[in-house]
Amino acid sequence: MQIPNFDQLLESSCHFGHLKRKWNPAMAPYIFMERNGIHIIDLYKTQAKLEDAAKAIKGIAKSGRKVLFVATKKQAKQVVEDHAKEVGMPYVIERWPGGMLTNFPTIRKAVKKMASIDKMATDGTFDNMSKREKLQITRQRAKLEKNLGSIADLNRLPNALFVVDVMKEHIAVAEANRLGIPVFGIVDTNSDPSNVDYVIPANDDASKSIDIILSTICEAIKEGLEERKQENIDAPTPEEIGEGEEGEEAPRPRRTRVRRVKADEAAPAEETKAEEEPKAEESKAEEPKAEEEPKAEEK
Repeated sequence: MQIPNFDQLLESSCHFGHLKRKWNPAMAPYIFMERNGIHIIDLYKTQAKLEDAAKAIKGIAKSGRKVLFVATKKQAKQVVEDHAKEVGMPYVIERWPGGMLTNFPTIRKAVKKMASIDKMATDGTFDNMSKREKLQITRQRAKLEKNLGSIADLNRLPNALFVVDVMKEHIAVAEANRLGIPVFGIVDTNSDPSNVDYVIPANDDASKSIDIILSTICEAIKEGLEERKQENIDAPTPEEIGEGEEGEEAPRPRRTRVRRVKADEAAPAEETKAEEEPKAEESKAEEPKAEEEPKAEEK
């Protein structure tokens, strides 16, 4: 995983912030200076934060969990789509469907609706419908595909959220914070970084800036997936675990020692029983003697 250096970030225009009058005071630690009424982002901090975010997202991918990419602004749509498809992660580049995380079962029902429409087209149900009904269902399918087609494979809540422009996608960030889902975000000087777990201070309006950061993040995801795949390959199979060094079945552990211990434990118990029996006979023999003495006195 290679983190872009200072010059690469500078060439990609990652250092340009917003106008001074639009800034958020919470972004003060990440601002280097002001020039011509525009804030300049400290790229050294951008580089350090990007490295931390890449390491964290690599661990998430290595564990086999999903990262949802969210970017509905025009400059970022195509970039996010290309990178997300490359690593096989879900993404949202159209309007954010309200309640997608907090009301996830309802979103899943809409996704299943697409599958049912596809089934209707193959099993001959469309043949019994009028042209108007077919047109309505086809339009409904196209609308669902546009908004939810990119998350069709997301069967459960994502384990992380990567957001471009946290100010524009504040609803998605709020839902993730409510559910405790970690948020990775490109944060510009006009945004609030307090709701983002992994802040990447950079320009979120330039396509080059978004591209270089997403390239680093997706490269980390690739490495995590490759390491996971390699660990699964190197892991011993059940057949290998059950075989010896020469390919023979491993001998089963003997239980003779356990049986001997049980026999040894049982032996003292039998001896104690044998000792108790004569004592009981002696006590029985003594009892009549004790009864005969008073009879003799009575006579």
